[in-house]
Amino acid sequence: MAKDADAVTTVLGRIPLLEPAPEVDGGLFPAKAFAGEVVPFEITAFREGHDLIGVDLVLLDPAGQQTSHRLAKLGPERPDRWGVLALLDAPGEWLFRFQAWADEWATWRAVADKKIPAGVDIAVTFQEGAILAERAAKDTRRPKSERRHLEDVRAALLNEATAPEARLAAASEPRLTQIMTERPLVDLQTLSVTRRVQVERARAGVGSWYEFFPRSIGAKKRPDGSWQSGTFRTAALRLPEVAAMGFDVVYLPPIHPIGRAFRKGPNNALVAGENDPGSPWAIGSPEGGHDAIHPDLGTVEDFQFFLGKAELSGLEVALDLALQASPDHPWVQSHPEWFTTLPDGTIAYAENPPKKYQDIYPLNFDNDYDGLRHEVRRIVEHWIGLGIKIFRVDNPHTKPLHFWEWLIHDVNAQHPEVVFLAEAFSRPAVMQTLAKAGFQQSYSYFTWRNTKSELEEFLTTMSRDWAAHYRANLFVNTPDILTEYLQFGGRPAFKIRAAIAATAGPVWGVYSGFELYESVARPGAEEYIDNEKYEYRPRDFARALASGDSLAPYLTMLNQARDAHPALRQLRNLTLHRADDDAVLVYSKHLPARFARSGKADTVIVVANVDPHSVRETVVHLDVEALGLKPGIEFEVRDLVTGQRWQWSARNYVRLDAFYEPVHILHVKEPS
Repeated sequence: MAKDADAVTTVLGRIPLLEPAPEVDGGLFPAKAFAGEVVPFEITAFREGHDLIGVDLVLLDPAGQQTSHRLAKLGPERPDRWGVLALLDAPGEWLFRFQAWADEWATWRAVADKKIPAGVDIAVTFQEGAILAERAAKDTRRPKSERRHLEDVRAALLNEATAPEARLAAASEPRLTQIMTERPLVDLQTLSVTRRVQVERARAGVGSWYEFFPRSIGAKKRPDGSWQSGTFRTAALRLPEVAAMGFDVVYLPPIHPIGRAFRKGPNNALVAGENDPGSPWAIGSPEGGHDAIHPDLGTVEDFQFFLGKAELSGLEVALDLALQASPDHPWVQSHPEWFTTLPDGTIAYAENPPKKYQDIYPLNFDNDYDGLRHEVRRIVEHWIGLGIKIFRVDNPHTKPLHFWEWLIHDVNAQHPEVVFLAEAFSRPAVMQTLAKAGFQQSYSYFTWRNTKSELEEFLTTMSRDWAAHYRANLFVNTPDILTEYLQFGGRPAFKIRAAIAATAGPVWGVYSGFELYESVARPGAEEYIDNEKYEYRPRDFARALASGDSLAPYLTMLNQARDAHPALRQLRNLTLHRADDDAVLVYSKHLPARFARSGKADTVIVVANVDPHSVRETVVHLDVEALGLKPGIEFEVRDLVTGQRWQWSARNYVRLDAFYEPVHILHVKEPS
């Protein structure tokens, strides 16, 4: 018995629309963007035979306003791939879909351009064109002047007294081309499925972070050699200096009471002295847990004073959310089920064999998931109530990922302004899934990508492959990460890493001490000697600045460049270019004029000698069209580092002395 043909369900529409972008896991998760981000939308679209099509992007913003954007083919190297850039300027959920249609006029033009010069089917070809022009002229939605022009075109096409070349020219003149492009003749309209883009506030995707330990700012040695901790009020004195460098987020490690049991001493020593402060990540003591403030730092009122001073300086404060406990944490007594109990009755401490971390108990979410997740939610709400809108989450990859999905979505449903940064150094699938689960930002492996080839691969992944769901915060260092590149690269290495971090991505960060060129590691470890995690580390920033031994002016210049050049505050606009030297990295960031508030295009080219021990001379080869320029043109560039100016073209000689200035940051002046 034959099967009913009408019962067969097809996936393809009349015009196939495939592989929409941005898309995350087939639409299982929404794509991400931040307010003010220019997002590339792409689709594969084609139809049978040789007839031409057009494709539109239909956008619905959070307020319900619909706009349409015409796509263009992306080039012969990507056949049947269409794309358009769109500015998503408001936080909230955006909906989008693609609309393809048969472009009857463009198809006729393509046929006529071949047949008329060849003298083939002249009469019928012009009749077909006249029918299309008449159809367009009858569209009452068009302005009257436009409809009259279409009637004139119809008449010209049918005027057999005129030479065929002149009749064809009437179908090719600029005004008609504009009319048929803006309001084309549409047939076989086909719509794709609707997809989502979750647009978050700008700070979720753009920011310059500065990390410091408040206990070190203002810490003083007593006569007996012990230390008196700095406080929130002494730490507040550092805030204007951080803001003056152009940073806009201050990140604080945990500010909670620290346990005494198995407290670590200097340089991660297993035994601590009576006055050693311990690691802030060993959270909890009789003074309280995750919702308490370390008494040495002050009171809730002192913390609010600190937040107020930060706001006055134009800074947001990010607080650490570290879901772990010291053996002295109140949870250990009140909720032992939130931990893992071993067969001998003891609670399991953190381990990374052969390393042991007896001062920290990991949480076990599987014993009392509901109880523990609601306690964490209460804690987050507590700090939000005090004014915190950004949380840097410690080791999220060691907790169930569905917990983060629940927590972040529950928090953002009530507080959409809250941003979560994942401090996750793990396998790519884990890091990507944390981002899909809701984390707005993530640490990355940028710190360990130092060669040209490593950086090119990383930057491509960051700005293209993962950009729909993952945002890397390009920290140049952390208390735990002092790479060999910084240990042995000298001062040029610090400039190189800062320049790339600040210009390649819209979010970057610095841990205090970087500007002082701190580079001595603890033997056998990739972290600082006399690590601030385990002891007080007051620094004389003013003295270093006065003596010229500070990188602060360079960091200030980088942040000023980011403020002045909106192209540097975008994620997906990075283009790699070629240099003949395998140690010279070249990339550009371009923002078309239609997306810039100034109404002018903004383009920055970065040329970096990533070998901090050498002088490099090479030729740089630019894709000038990626810079928004016409091939063959010359243009002026100004180095934002030195102020020098040069005339450049597609091929340029550069000399980068790592011991002088290892990086060019070049602003392209638009040709007049």
